[in-house]
Amino acid sequence: MRPVQVSPELVDALSRRLPEMVAALEALVTSESPSADPAACESCASVADDLALGLLGRSGERVIVDGRTHLRWRFGEQTRVLLVGHLDTVWPTGTVARWPFGVRDDQASGPGVFDMKAGVVQLLFALALAGERSGLDGVTVVLTTDEEIGSPTSRALLAEEARGARAVLIPEPSFDGALKTERKGVALYRLEAAGRAAHAGLNPEEGVNAALEIARQVQELAGLADPSAGTTVTPSLISAGSAANTVPASAVAHFDVRFATREEAERVAAGFAAVRPAVPGATTTVEQETFVPPLERSSSEELFGLAKRLQGELGLPPLREASVGGGSDGNHIAALGVPTLDGLGAVGDHAHGEGEFVVVPAMAERAALLAALVSELLSA
Repeated sequence: MRPVQVSPELVDALSRRLPEMVAALEALVTSESPSADPAACESCASVADDLALGLLGRSGERVIVDGRTHLRWRFGEQTRVLLVGHLDTVWPTGTVARWPFGVRDDQASGPGVFDMKAGVVQLLFALALAGERSGLDGVTVVLTTDEEIGSPTSRALLAEEARGARAVLIPEPSFDGALKTERKGVALYRLEAAGRAAHAGLNPEEGVNAALEIARQVQELAGLADPSAGTTVTPSLISAGSAANTVPASAVAHFDVRFATREEAERVAAGFAAVRPAVPGATTTVEQETFVPPLERSSSEELFGLAKRLQGELGLPPLREASVGGGSDGNHIAALGVPTLDGLGAVGDHAHGEGEFVVVPAMAERAALLAALVSELLSA
């Protein structure tokens, strides 16, 4: 298969379709899809499927897991390039009524526009362009509806599709225009302390203060952070006791841990596993509630180099790369050993925040880059 000839004309071709891209983006944003509402997500999936039918000439396969709908397109018998996106957002139903989709001064705004409905639009238009010029044999696309809540029903599906792929491209939002070549891993820990209640005024010495136990452990565990290695250990939710005049019999502390490498994840995990009670008579238990592996730069380095070359051939400003703290489906896929490049989506800002926006002209530029990447990878 011959690749698309990469030149500024690719950007021009998509720039001429910007009104269509904006209309598609409005349709997706208007179809609200909070992760907590599978029915709403299914409705948004239908909107995305209609867009794909018009642009790519085929409907997606509905993959339903535990009552939640995901979409999959397979072009050809063997996956060489996998593209992954998500349709769910963090915004509750009704947000679009008070904050409708709109375009002003080349910026489109609305709930979910940046994370990541503009990326989905760019993906579909990029594939339409690549398909017209060089074909899509070897491409698989998966659009999920539970990424914002950790992909509980789609993770196995994505792993199945990624195995054997030459590359995985993820049009999640960029970071101030930069592609995301590193994403930190995430681990959430829960520490419980149990003591013994007693009256704080009459006989406090007969109690075992779980709040004091938690306080000492929090201080110690926070010391596992290593800023020079990019490792943070953040005590977050903490609670203790049942009444202001009672020695607390129980206490709980939650920790958010971020790390750039698996080695750091293992070091911190060992620190939590080594917790032992500090207050006589108290007991402690530690549970790792969530683990998301890091997306290390070694997983994206080669693909980023290819993207930089193609960006130059498109006549666009040099690409930048960034390391970010938030995780995505790319973390889990990269952990399988599959080359993964993230942050190929919209240029904009304020993900998950009021006023999130995308830069409309950049939608054509990033869609052109994605089309060039797909074509180049299929031809190799």
